[in-house]
Amino acid sequence: MFPIQDDAPRRGVPVATYILIAINVLVFLLEVSLPRGLVEQIIYYLGVVPARYTHPMGAELFPGLKYLAFVTCLFLHGSWIHLIGNMWTLWIFGDNVEDRMGSLRFVIFYFLCGFCASLFHIYMHPDSTIPTIGASGAISGVLGAYYALFPLARIVVMIPIFIFPFFFEIPAVLYLAWWFFIQVFSGTLSVVQGQIVGGVAWWAHAGGFLAGLFFHRLFCKRGLRPCFADERTPWGVLAFYDQKTNR
Repeated sequence: MFPIQDDAPRRGVPVATYILIAINVLVFLLEVSLPRGLVEQIIYYLGVVPARYTHPMGAELFPGLKYLAFVTCLFLHGSWIHLIGNMWTLWIFGDNVEDRMGSLRFVIFYFLCGFCASLFHIYMHPDSTIPTIGASGAISGVLGAYYALFPLARIVVMIPIFIFPFFFEIPAVLYLAWWFFIQVFSGTLSVVQGQIVGGVAWWAHAGGFLAGLFFHRLFCKRGLRPCFADERTPWGVLAFYDQKTNR
């Protein structure tokens, strides 16, 4: 299922979301302008390589560069499809989460989720020497926050059947629960097989999602009124709003 749009309204302009998308696009344009060999070196040194943190091979880098990779990896992408898929997802879900946090808190939350995603990937694949790059770990955290804050928002998804696209509208709670299940299932296969399935850091996605789910409350602004009636949990309780302000 590929998300097309959601129906959750926002109050303001998601400045941080737009800036993050712009930086990712600009960095990728710089990547494609460089020689392939140089790009591979950049990805190796600025991506997160799990074995670098669990084995002596980490000594080959300056300590600062080794830990800076937790940030730089979030702005590197391997292909146009990789970039567009991540930025499209951030475009759909990031604005609403930023709206509830404010731009500065959202940026801090974004990097925190990306950091947690990388740690989770390292924990699950400690011997891997494959660089991990992409914004998907941090964006997975945004999805985790969206799951908690807008569970009954409607997501329009596209499912290709043969060559025909079919469009459906489903609650965000179902779409994101299915998405998380796919990450855990595929991640489990990668552990069983001893290699990353499909070249995707599935456990980074799962770890980022869980980080967003658990940490979002620390970043949300208090005292906001819901924008629309369905901005509630499936149990009819406001997702995070201060009940005293909703008279």
